Amino acid sequence: MPVNRDQQVVYTQPTSDAERAAVAEACLLRLHLAMPMLLDSMGDEIDALYGAWPERLYVIDPAGVITYRSDPGPWGFDVAAWEQAVQCLKENRR
Repeated sequence: MPVNRDQQVVYTQPTSDAERAAVAEACLLRLHLAMPMLLDSMGDEIDALYGAWPERLYVIDPAGVITYRSDPGPWGFDVAAWEQAVQCLKENRR
């Protein structure tokens, strides 16, 4: 995509878990994300379990329980509700 080239966000398709992790780490650092992230395996098992079309936002607690699931996006994304679910999870972990 032209915008990706302009922003120098161009990677070849990973062929191993290590390559996928390197691309994810680069994105995480470039976007300054401070929340825990899940890296799916090359077999895309998590995508098969939680994936939806159109996209959804999820919050999953440390035990693997879905504590928040948005309506289909992007129109169903409620950022305030998602942020509240993240904050609630943070408070419950203290």
